Amino acid sequence: MSDSARAAPCGTWPSPITPASLVSGASGISETVPETDGSVWWTESRPDEGGRTALMRHADGETREITPPTADVRTTVHEYGGGAWWAEGGIAWYVDHADQRLRRIVPGESPTLLSAEPDASKALRYADFRPTPDGAWLIGVGERHAAAGGAEPRNTLFALATDGSRRLITLVEGADFHGSPRVSPDGRELAWVEWNHPNMPWDDTTLRAATLTTEPAGATRGRSGSTLSVTDVRTVAGGHDAGEAIVQPEWAPNGALHWLSDRQDFWSVFREGSATPVFSADGDIGYPPWVFGLSNYTFRPDGSILAAPVDRGVGQLDGFPDYTAIDSLRMAGEHLAFVAASWATESAVVLDGRVVRAPRELGLDPALLAPPERLAFPTDGGETAHALFFAPANPDYRVPDGERPPLVVLAHGGPTSAARSKLVLARRFWTSRGFAVADVNYRGSSGFGRAYRKKLEGEWGVADVADCVACARFLGERGDIDPARAIIRGGSAGGFTVLSALAFHDVFTAGASLYGVADLAALAGDTHKFESRYLDRLVGPWPEATARYAERSPINHLDGFTAPMIVLQGSEDRIVPPNQSRMIVAALEQRGVPVAYLEFEGEQHGFRRAETIVRALEAELAFYGRVFGFVPDGPPVELEIRGTLPDAATLDPTGASPG
Repeated sequence: MSDSARAAPCGTWPSPITPASLVSGASGISETVPETDGSVWWTESRPDEGGRTALMRHADGETREITPPTADVRTTVHEYGGGAWWAEGGIAWYVDHADQRLRRIVPGESPTLLSAEPDASKALRYADFRPTPDGAWLIGVGERHAAAGGAEPRNTLFALATDGSRRLITLVEGADFHGSPRVSPDGRELAWVEWNHPNMPWDDTTLRAATLTTEPAGATRGRSGSTLSVTDVRTVAGGHDAGEAIVQPEWAPNGALHWLSDRQDFWSVFREGSATPVFSADGDIGYPPWVFGLSNYTFRPDGSILAAPVDRGVGQLDGFPDYTAIDSLRMAGEHLAFVAASWATESAVVLDGRVVRAPRELGLDPALLAPPERLAFPTDGGETAHALFFAPANPDYRVPDGERPPLVVLAHGGPTSAARSKLVLARRFWTSRGFAVADVNYRGSSGFGRAYRKKLEGEWGVADVADCVACARFLGERGDIDPARAIIRGGSAGGFTVLSALAFHDVFTAGASLYGVADLAALAGDTHKFESRYLDRLVGPWPEATARYAERSPINHLDGFTAPMIVLQGSEDRIVPPNQSRMIVAALEQRGVPVAYLEFEGEQHGFRRAETIVRALEAELAFYGRVFGFVPDGPPVELEIRGTLPDAATLDPTGASPG
């Protein structure tokens, strides 16, 4: 803040961080794959292109888009996807979201379809694949949906011929889920992770390995006449009730099988034949595999391990102290690549210490992007919870004497996820306008070890809510925020936390639910396979714990709702269907609780389109202005609020825009 900063009511400050700036030229960079020749591939999602994801390559000093301009590199296995592509030897294989079919592409050429057209649209889906050393097959995770619907999808490990014959072989089946199939360097073994209901892949999983055999058909080795199979399947580690989550199996260059296990609380690297970790750190090396394709450790050419742990919610990598978030860490020969970000920079692609795909040039004053305070605060039951606290920050404006800023408490999704430890421009959208923001890593969040993650078991809708409430109270008692203007905001599982906080507590005076869960029983009976038994651990076994589901569901506690709320929803959400938002809006409207509702046609779980993101954020800011009686900077925004706002929201001269 400069000495000339002008005092102006919080919420009214003009800011260069506009809703449009969040998406204009933005790219969500993910999944790097380096090659031994020094090239590197990655994918980037583009909100201003309808949210599509493009496959990129940097080689010989030049960066170019490899997939066609209409391609959208995205798989919907488990609905969340990830691992929609791989590259090796100058060739890439990818899934196009339009039809979920696998393709092969060489830079400068048109893609070639590898997988057959299924009987029904998108009935066959593919993810997390790798080529065999001879390049004849892709081995990955398959998901087959029944053409008529109704039955659960069948998840397997597949082998798909790369010669265009479209021959598909089922290699492994039987478990409810399979993930991370990895072929040994000599092509003779296959390792993978599997798990069964009601476990999620961060609960209890099993690591298996098997002999991988190719039987050629005469002289057509590797062609459509050959057969690929697995034999001599063995259990390497873990088990259905073993009390450990095994993730990210990988083969070292010397052929030794490694993996991450949280059996000693933090995810650490283990190796076959060793009962203790071969590499550990002060923090979690792994992350819950909500999506495929995660990579948080890799091998140097000499076989030593390089890892990117998360310490109390913040990422780190030796030799790169300026970065606070490290993803997709991989080596190919001598070449190291990863995705990196910091508190002041969005994601970039780093290759051998050089940034080859820079983040956007935002042109923002560094004073807008001050690092957060890492909070540890007391919560119920004598426990401690965590949060990232961002104070209002704008070099041209300051909080007037006698005023304290409104607070936005962010409840992340998952709920087994975490507050992101990098520049999230949407958080700075609020702080640059005079809001304080607390991004809460409530009990159950990742990055704090297995024991902390497990504290949410049986307590979803209780512990997470209590921690968000405790955070707001802690900041209010410390004098950082105005308790009378405390907002809670969250999407998906975070939306459930929002609704529960408003139904069962009176700490928050406004809320924003983005595709949030209102009725746990309805969710248990109407969601996708991957999460269909997730609530068994978070709430209780279904349907045996029906009473607890009813007790925890905000839709059954409408008397507790008094705070105004805005609800945002995608019309094609398969994970949290629109009926969840519609039912809570209808119920609150009937009771006269002020509520605004926006449903976006064509959006799924998480908004991807630029116009949706802009409209949603503009509406949310306008909503808080109406609730708390200030006029946000910028042109007026049309917004219908059903119900009557309390008299306290009447505009007064102190709420005028500073212009």
